[in-house]
Amino acid sequence: MIARATFESSERTLYIPTLATLLRVETLTATEKLFELALPNGQALGHWPGQFVEVSLFGYGEAPISLCSAPEDGPTFQLCIRRVGTLTGALHRLEPGAFVGIRGPFGKGFPVEAMEGKDLLVVAGGIGLAPLRSLIRHILAHREKVNRFLILYGAKHPSELLFRPELEEWEAREDVEFHVTVDRPDEGWKGHVGVITTLFPKVDLDSERTVAAVVGPPVMYRFVLLELLAKGIPLNQIYFSLERRMKCGVGKCGHCQINGVYVCQDGPVFSFPALKVLWEAVEARAPVR
Repeated sequence: MIARATFESSERTLYIPTLATLLRVETLTATEKLFELALPNGQALGHWPGQFVEVSLFGYGEAPISLCSAPEDGPTFQLCIRRVGTLTGALHRLEPGAFVGIRGPFGKGFPVEAMEGKDLLVVAGGIGLAPLRSLIRHILAHREKVNRFLILYGAKHPSELLFRPELEEWEAREDVEFHVTVDRPDEGWKGHVGVITTLFPKVDLDSERTVAAVVGPPVMYRFVLLELLAKGIPLNQIYFSLERRMKCGVGKCGHCQINGVYVCQDGPVFSFPALKVLWEAVEARAPVR
């Protein structure tokens, strides 16, 4: 696979945003938009699936946003942003040609090397498909590197499904096993109905050779984990992405620190054994966000 990129550029720093140009905005749902951006002088961002960037607008603030494009999609990169507050609302009002502050990429992504020669199971809940899309597109660009490739995706309502054209492409591919479900169907929905865990009976897994990558709301993790354990997948082959109060992205502000572990640097992707230690520490102090 491609070499893992590092943050090395004479024109970019850890602390000062680089002004990226907004090239394209695509409406995905009533609350999510896809933004395609380019760094100055055709620079590639140099990210890895599962990493994030700090996105800022002057006068509105800064927030961590997961990357949803693959490294191979460069030199431009893409962000899926949900409108939830002042900053994201301002971002949703931007038009092509605007400038957006970008710092990063930051954090540890998915261990793609550990997936080579394995069966890969991707489990995405809601907007969790955005960071997993980066991994999915990366794997599809190097499809020969993994054996079976399974994708389980769940959303609350058909209107909330992201990247619909790509969902259709994944479903049509013979080398991808794709299953999608919604909690609440509409009149036109002909697919599966139920929470994402109701998809697990549809798939047979070779437990010892399966690696699982899971991203979604934290409440989903406990129940997905129970399904993965019931399938016999080893704990060290299960990976979750955890985002907790990340502010600076470089381990300086301490907002995401849990017992000496900085989610922004040591994560946001953790194997389950590492996440279990963090989860126990968090439950003793404050809820995960």
